[in-house]
Amino acid sequence: MFSWENPDDRVAIVQMNAELRHAQLELLSAQCATHQLRLRFKTEDLARFGQRDVLQKAIAAASGLHEYYASIEKQMPGPAADATAASPILSPEQIVKACACVLAYVRERRERYFPLGAPLDRRLRASMQPFFSPGLLDRIRVLELDGARLPNPPFYSDAQALGLVNLPPLAHMASLTFIDVVVFNDQITERTLFHGLVHVAQMQILGLERYTELYVRGFLRTGSHVTVPIETHAFALDSRFARKSRDCFQVEEQVSLWQREGRY
Repeated sequence: MFSWENPDDRVAIVQMNAELRHAQLELLSAQCATHQLRLRFKTEDLARFGQRDVLQKAIAAASGLHEYYASIEKQMPGPAADATAASPILSPEQIVKACACVLAYVRERRERYFPLGAPLDRRLRASMQPFFSPGLLDRIRVLELDGARLPNPPFYSDAQALGLVNLPPLAHMASLTFIDVVVFNDQITERTLFHGLVHVAQMQILGLERYTELYVRGFLRTGSHVTVPIETHAFALDSRFARKSRDCFQVEEQVSLWQREGRY
């Protein structure tokens, strides 16, 4: 068993948590893809017409992962949060206020972080060039917090008082996008940058106010930020980006398609 007092163990613990974050990202992508299946197709249709070998492999993988993580959960100290608690029903006025709070927060953070950010370096720009327009890549800035972490927004306490659970802790997120600046809690990687830039494209095409409203309403409806359609699309696209084949596609075109089809 690891001990934080052992210097060698501390190195191993840091590496373990880096690999855990990578596994979590892959699991979120799988969760988002499954959520899209759930929204579009009935389980009886999948059971009857889904490719049998693919279904069996997916079921076996999901069952094995559930057993593994459940065994870890049993050993975790302290009470586990109730991740299945239903979101409270807010009044229309409360939803409007929530959207306004999120919108003001995003704008304020943008003004704070944009002057501290830097344009993409040549290597990162080259890796993003096949997927995003030159205009978007020219405009954005990126910022690594270098040991600091993003704090939770001030409105989280009010949201929790209303009974909202599963608010994502910002310190545990790889990055957060504030209009045209992407702020990273950890070191920038191509995949986390790509994910952040998908949100830049979504904000640009949907408009910031509409993006914010869709995100808030999606969270209130699904009870988790990873199943908000705006987020599921970002995870689906970054999963596609991460494949070794790297088929090129234009993110702005994909976002515009989802907008036209009303999938957000």
